[in-house]
Amino acid sequence: MSSGSVEKQEHVETLNVSEIDLSSFHEKQAGRLVIDPEEAKIEFGEAIASKLKLSADGTKVLWPQPHDTELDPQNWSDRRKGFILFIVTLAAIVPDFDSGIGIAAIFALAREYDTTPGVINNLTSNWSIFQLGWGGLLAIVFVKRFGRLPVLFWSQVLALGFLIGATFAPNLNTFTAMRCLTAFFGTAPQVTVCVPISAWPSTEAYITKGLYIVTDLYPFHLQARKLNIWTMGFIVSPFLSPFAFGFLVARQNWRWSYGAGCMYSAVVVALIVFFMEETLYDRTLKPVPPRPTTGLRYRIETLVGITGIKMTKYRTKWVPAIMSQFQVIWRPHVLSILIFEGVLFGFGIGINVTNAVFLGEEPPVGYAFSSTIISGLYATPIVSVFIGELFGRYMNDWIMNVSIRRNNGVFEAESRLWACYIAIPLYICGFLVLGASFQKHLSVGAVIMGWGIAELAIMINTVAVYAYLNDCFPKHQGEVSSLINLARTLGGFAVAYFQVPWAAKHGALQTFGVEAAIVSGLFLLVVPWLQLKGNVLRVSIDPLSSQSFVFVLT
Repeated sequence: MSSGSVEKQEHVETLNVSEIDLSSFHEKQAGRLVIDPEEAKIEFGEAIASKLKLSADGTKVLWPQPHDTELDPQNWSDRRKGFILFIVTLAAIVPDFDSGIGIAAIFALAREYDTTPGVINNLTSNWSIFQLGWGGLLAIVFVKRFGRLPVLFWSQVLALGFLIGATFAPNLNTFTAMRCLTAFFGTAPQVTVCVPISAWPSTEAYITKGLYIVTDLYPFHLQARKLNIWTMGFIVSPFLSPFAFGFLVARQNWRWSYGAGCMYSAVVVALIVFFMEETLYDRTLKPVPPRPTTGLRYRIETLVGITGIKMTKYRTKWVPAIMSQFQVIWRPHVLSILIFEGVLFGFGIGINVTNAVFLGEEPPVGYAFSSTIISGLYATPIVSVFIGELFGRYMNDWIMNVSIRRNNGVFEAESRLWACYIAIPLYICGFLVLGASFQKHLSVGAVIMGWGIAELAIMINTVAVYAYLNDCFPKHQGEVSSLINLARTLGGFAVAYFQVPWAAKHGALQTFGVEAAIVSGLFLLVVPWLQLKGNVLRVSIDPLSSQSFVFVLT
């Protein structure tokens, strides 16, 4: 046995078994989890390790540790979990899908309201993207008080109502307001795929806790793979509507495109009403509070929020719920990676919004393509994101397994960031090829390759950032999700204001080249530093409460 293992064993022997609560131990590890059962025996001792529940093949320790009840989502069947993840992924598509309809209809909207495509972009597309971020911050607050399912349900009902308003808007001002409100309320699925796990009421403190639905349903070693699926949904969503509805707008009134978007949103609402389940399970409370009702009554009351109101006595008060996101964002490793991801994703949003202009405008700025051709080209990022999902599925598992082996059975959150080293060269290549294509009017094949490679890089990097921050903050994934959503929208909503004018004046190669250089510089400043110092930042202090402790095995 190595000296390090001896020290771990001696440390564990000083602990009383009762000091380790296996139901909440994964939350207190702050990004460091013992995955290998043999390493668990060394670090925890035989007495504790013998109580740990393992994966079906016996090779990995399950975090979180499931309870012995069917009420625990960790114990649900794979089919049941998969269907819930499917519904949530469809719901996560809604916000950017609705926002992207405006890209397909941009020229038709300009004719309808007697203005230019640039004005339509600035008034509607850009500001609806801006609202996507702030709506997520508000949604998380209500989730902490009333649960995930009612917030998901009511947000989608309201978003559907405002989308109907945009469909029948009589003037540009009404249309703009309806699009912004649709985005503000519709963004909830992109951040509220979390569930509050609350502290038992006490006179001392209310501790805010939240878990992604992915972490609610799946153990740690499967989370990155399932997160990859959910992330794919909202990354591909802004391309689906321009691809599908561009063909429609070329042949029918633009209002039919928004009408079709309403139909999709209505299907999502129906799936939520009839099949979506509340994955809340207060595993850290002793005893776990019972459901206030059962059967059909429980389902109806949970859906509309009555159950959430009844359970507020176990959950975070208003002030801590509002302040928790601000208390997370100040952490250096959070703020730095959010800036990096926000700029990287933001320029990706920019090319999604402005590519329709580049492709549709007359030379020398654009290609003067028809709406039909532009719609067909929007299949490029869709295919790219699906390739990214397949690539990331195996790459993230490989990175995790290699990291665990090299760390003697222990997983460190910073290993997630190795995927960024693959993403950034692809990002640079994609942006340079895309910029050269627009400036030199290269073949459509060059546009497709550049755009596809850029979106592949964004998919890989975004999954890595989500996984890293979720691992760093096992109690606060809701806050992490809303902050990443805010970062990407703040990074992207204004790009359309300057990207086309800049390219028209100095050339698209300079525009996209400088954007790639900015992202590369942020990568060099942030990612290597986090891999060197991130573990120190993780364990220094709990992000939400100075009274809480972080248990670190040394």
